[in-house]
Amino acid sequence: MSDTPVYSHLLRLADLPVRKPTRFSLAPGSDARSALAEAFGITAVSALTFKGELRAGGNKDWQLTAELDAEVEQPCVVTLAPVVTDIHEPVLRRYVADLPPPEAEETEMPEDDSIEPLPETIDLGAVMAEALALALPLYPRSRGARLDQTVFCQPGVAPLTDEALRPFADLADILRKGTPKQ
Repeated sequence: MSDTPVYSHLLRLADLPVRKPTRFSLAPGSDARSALAEAFGITAVSALTFKGELRAGGNKDWQLTAELDAEVEQPCVVTLAPVVTDIHEPVLRRYVADLPPPEAEETEMPEDDSIEPLPETIDLGAVMAEALALALPLYPRSRGARLDQTVFCQPGVAPLTDEALRPFADLADILRKGTPKQ
């Protein structure tokens, strides 16, 4: 995905009430769902809702809790037949004001992956898109799809099979029969 969000719904934290939660419910239209499907390289996002609330926690911190519900269609990794998946994912993001920046260019991921630095605005559309991308099945398979062994080689060349890659496969037979006497 590019840096420009496919679907955006910005909330400026300074404009939100601190004493009560800000509830939201996003249901992108068909154009936005089609753009998300294209961005994720899948066939379709048939349905998508993102409902939850954003609430102040402490003096400066904020917490987003939501539920992502979607129906997506992806091609089967074996047969390319359409595979429809229902997704129901809880989403939690905690925006922390005094989060120390990473000390090195490369750092380990923290155990709590819901913590993020506090921004001035929160793009609910970007959070929804990220949650959907993370929830997509990596290897969707249609019912009964099996990947049998496939062998490719040049014409006239003996194919290299799994059996040929096991050099000691016949050793048990040789040892059972005994070594030839000289």
